[in-house]
Amino acid sequence: MSVRWELSGGVGRITLDRPDVSNAVDLPTAQTLAKAVTAAESDEVRVVLLTGAGARFCAGGDVRSFLAAEEPPKYLHQLASELEAALRRLSELPKPVVAGVQGAVAGAGLAFVLNADVVVAARSTKFRMAYSGIGLTPDCGVSYLLPRAIGTQRALELALTGRTLTAEEARDWGLVTEVADDDALNRRAEELATSLATGPASALGQAKRLIRSSFEAARQDSAADEADTIAAAVTTPEARELIERFTAR
Repeated sequence: MSVRWELSGGVGRITLDRPDVSNAVDLPTAQTLAKAVTAAESDEVRVVLLTGAGARFCAGGDVRSFLAAEEPPKYLHQLASELEAALRRLSELPKPVVAGVQGAVAGAGLAFVLNADVVVAARSTKFRMAYSGIGLTPDCGVSYLLPRAIGTQRALELALTGRTLTAEEARDWGLVTEVADDDALNRRAEELATSLATGPASALGQAKRLIRSSFEAARQDSAADEADTIAAAVTTPEARELIERFTAR
């Protein structure tokens, strides 16, 4: 199985599992990922933890699969479209998505990072656009999401110069949330996922939705959405319990 799905303690774990090719994504992998995202929609899942097996998180698209296709342009169009759709659905889940990344994050691998909500990178991780190195262009939403995360000029620098970012630079630029020592990555990502799984699921999911949707909305529409959402939130059992606990201090 190119993508593994597991659920325990409210944490849904999606693991890219093609370590022999640095978790590069071919069409079957994109389709299996889409099934894992569907599984993550279950109410039993309170948080999603996204990781990659082996030494490298994700090297992007599987170039060998492009070349082996009977019609490479048609294959690549389908792969880019289906992988982007799966990742967009992941970003739209009404629950937090935590990613733990290591080794290398390249090409479409950046799309996984950009669609996660909290990202922990191992200290030795390198981040690179990589597309221009094989004469290709960004896909899977990278050209849309990257400038929103790090700014237009920095996104252009990565796309045009082939610059590689260290984990610390990626954190400073706003591409990842925090950096952990290599041997502490898995533990830290698990800690974050477990902590979020015990939090107020509805409130966290709605906060995520409000922030992610704000790029597409006029300010007054975003403000109206905020007002509607907080008014609905105050009636939920989790909010009532937390408010009562707060006022009893």
